[in-house]
Amino acid sequence: QPRLVESGGGVVQPGGSLKLSCTGSRFTVNRYNICWFRQAPGKQRELVAIISSGGITNYADSVKGRFTISREHAKNTVYLQMNSLKPEDTAVYYCNAYRPKTDYWGQGTQVTVSS
Repeated sequence: QPRLVESGGGVVQPGGSLKLSCTGSRFTVNRYNICWFRQAPGKQRELVAIISSGGITNYADSVKGRFTISREHAKNTVYLQMNSLKPEDTAVYYCNAYRPKTDYWGQGTQVTVSS
């Protein structure tokens, strides 16, 4: 079965950085649009960043200028570089690969920003 696996979450102080990875197995991630979502306790899932199969990126206003989404084709992986982290960035982060009629989700990785 095709799978997506996120990694790279953890605990970081405000102002710190983390880099999340989203790696696909048994399918080619580069052929899909990839989204990073996050969900904080008691809140709805929020779209954070997207990179299209053609490489076009877009970000939520709350993370623009701080987060960067990118691909590494050779590793079948999409990254989310998160800088200048704030307590309000605390959430479970999920990646999603989609194209018409096909949709895969990872299991999520916890990011906690706390002093």
